[in-house]
This record gives sequence, C-alpha cells and structure tokens, in this order.
Amino acid sequence: MKEEHAVAKIHPHHQAMAGILDQAPLSARHYRLWLLATAGPLLSGVSMMVLGISLPLLRAPFHLSPSSTGLAAASLMGGTVIGALLSGHLADRFGRRPLLIANALGLLLAGIWLSLTPNTSLLILGELVLGVAVGGDCPVGSSYIPEFMPQNHRGRMLAASMALQPLGMLLSAGIALLLMHGNGAAWRWLMAWQAALALPYFLGRWRLPESIRWLMAHGRNQVASAELARFAPQRSKELQRMGRELGNRTHTVSKIQITPKPAWGVLFSEEYRRRTWLVTLPWFLMDMATYGIGLFTPLLLASMSVLPESLPACQKDWINTLHTAEVDFLLLAGALTALWLVPRFGRMQMQIQGFLGMALGLLLLWGATTAHWSFFLLFLGFALYNFTMTVGPNATTFILPTEMYPTQVRALGSGFAAAFAKIGATLAVFLLPILQRDLGVEMLLLGMALLSLLG
Repeated sequence: MKEEHAVAKIHPHHQAMAGILDQAPLSARHYRLWLLATAGPLLSGVSMMVLGISLPLLRAPFHLSPSSTGLAAASLMGGTVIGALLSGHLADRFGRRPLLIANALGLLLAGIWLSLTPNTSLLILGELVLGVAVGGDCPVGSSYIPEFMPQNHRGRMLAASMALQPLGMLLSAGIALLLMHGNGAAWRWLMAWQAALALPYFLGRWRLPESIRWLMAHGRNQVASAELARFAPQRSKELQRMGRELGNRTHTVSKIQITPKPAWGVLFSEEYRRRTWLVTLPWFLMDMATYGIGLFTPLLLASMSVLPESLPACQKDWINTLHTAEVDFLLLAGALTALWLVPRFGRMQMQIQGFLGMALGLLLLWGATTAHWSFFLLFLGFALYNFTMTVGPNATTFILPTEMYPTQVRALGSGFAAAFAKIGATLAVFLLPILQRDLGVEMLLLGMALLSLLG
C-alpha cells in the first residue's frame, strides 16, 4: 500500500452526519449498543479469575508442574495476541458487526470446551481459543463504542467498559465461593460460567447495527444515513437525501489517504509512528505487571498464607479465593472512580499517577514479605496497587488507541496496541510460576514494581 499525503476535503454532508452523531443526546439505544459491545473487557476479567482459581484445583488431577501451569496461563494470554491482531485488521476491512458476532461465538464455544476438557493438553488448547476470542473482542468493541457515542460521553463510556473487567473478576470470585466449598470438581462449573456469560452476547449481537462511521468511511452512505436516522428520527428525510447525494463517496479524517485495505505500515508512518509507540509501550509494561499479579493473586496469596497443610486443596483454594475477592474489590472501586477522574484530569495525567501508585503498592507488598507477611501491609499494598491500576493505566491504555487513529485504521491500531500489550502479559504469566519457584515472591514483587516505574 502506498499512502498519499493529499487528503480529500471532507464533504459537508459527512460533516453534518458526523455532527449529528457527536451531538446526539445519550439514549437507551446508546446504552444497549454499549452493553453488547463490552464482552471483551467482561470476559477478560472472568477468564483471568476463573483460570487463576482453577489452577490450584487442577494441580493434582492434571499433574500440573510449574511450567505447565505457566503454559496454561500463557496460552490464554497468547491467544489474546492472535485475536487482537486478527480481529482488529478484519474489523477495519469487513466491519465491526461480523467480528463482534464471531468473537461472541468463540467465547461461547471455548467456555463449553474448557468445562469438558479431560487433560492438560486440551486445557491449554481451550485456553488458547478462549484467549483468541477475548483478545479479538476488545479492540473491535473499543472501536465500535466511540463510533456511536456522543462526543462528550466517549471517554466515560470507554472507561465504563473497562469497569466491567474487575466486575467480571468479582462475579467469578463470588460464583467460585458458592461452588467450591468442599467440591474439588467445581472448576468445571467455573469454566461453564464463561460460556453462560457469552451466550447473551452472541444472541444479542445479531441485532446490532454496523458502525455508522465505518459505513461512511467505506462509502456506504445510504445505509449509514438509515442507521443514523434511528438516533435522529426528526431528521430522517434530510438524512435520506444526504445518503443519496453522497453516493459511494468515502469519509476520511486521517492525516494521510488510506486505501480500503490498510496495511500495518500505516501505523508506523511518519504521521502516526509516535502515536503508535505512545499507545503500545505503556500498555505492554502495565500488562506485564497487571496480569502477572492479577492472574496469580490466588497463588500468591496461597504462598503468603499459613493455612494448615491438612486442609484439602479445595478448601485452601476457597479461603484464598475469598481473600482475592476482598483485595480485588479495589479494582472495581478504581474503575468506577476512573469514570469521573479520567475525563476531568485527562488521559496522560491519570496514566502517570496510576503507574506511580502501582509501584508504591508493589513495594508495600514487598515490605509485607520482610515483615513476615504483615496483614496490614499486605492488604494496603494490594488495595493501593489495584485501585491505582484501574483508576489510571488500565482505563487510559484502553481509551487512548481509539482516540489516536482515524476510523479506517482505528480497530487495526487498537488491535496492534492490545496485541503488543498481551505479549507482555503472556511473558509474565508464563514466567511467573517458574520465577516464583526459583527466585521467590519477594524478587517477583520488586520486578513488577520496576515495570510499573518504567511504565
């Protein structure tokens, strides 16, 4: 692909249609579209918590070693890399709606597969498929949401999407607490819980409209005007006329002319290169710390606990899951706070302050190790880490890619940033059980604090 620097002037009708989208009052239709586009963040939290809770229960029946434990977790994260790259690229070419439906189907089938898996190999393969669907849904959903939302509500609605990630974690922890007490096979029901959550998304997405901005960007103006009339019915006749007069004229606001089949190189063109590094590197470092700590919180708490060795594995896991839910509650509190702070103070300011808070929280956790697992420091460290992570980097790294690229490559850019970040997450979750065994928890916590400072 060759990009040209002479960009066609925006047609007044396209300006008018974009203005109607930007200024439309927030309605029940907006909330419905938002809800159906948020499977990725919700199932991301659910899948991470479910696997983290299930791994201790699977050690005995599946004979899991530290390396196979890390491989199972890395398969989930590695799948998100594949899914984000593929779905982002395909969503820019073929539309948001087909990929939203396909990813929901993948989430549903992967959940069923994992609930029936008989051995470690199929567990790892099932987590890979689940990761592809979760990773693919995030960039498509994060592109779809701002392309419908009124201008003044985009940042808040995207931050609200990320609030579903900790909500999914807490819901899964609650379900686990109900299922696990004295039940060593509860992990199968936890895996099935993922499929149960994916089913309404799969059914509901069949009725989703295609993104109006994507339709305009691909010259399908009559379809775009018909969909837009649902948000502004009083201007229906005017919009029909605009659609007819526009014909197949494409709408673009990019700095360079992008063909209908954009290549990866556009993300590293002179015009977008700095933006690409801005949205990828901090997210990469955050995910290394976040998924390394988040996925293995039950395992880390288990290594810090002084539970009697005589307790059955399922009872130990139940107690550690309860403690995980207690500290993870701060994830939801941070995500809800981000709804107010991020629009008020800006993306970059909240990202920087959040990384500093993450580092301080991890240092407090390290301090708890030297104080023989002081409960106060332990709780304070997890609380500060979880709160500042979700109020800052977790929200802003999700929002920034959608705001840095034009419609033609928005999903491509979001997918690349998410995939690059999940490479870091994959490395972290694969290496963490091995490093925990070889170096100890104390050195791991210092390493995660360093990653947060680098972010």
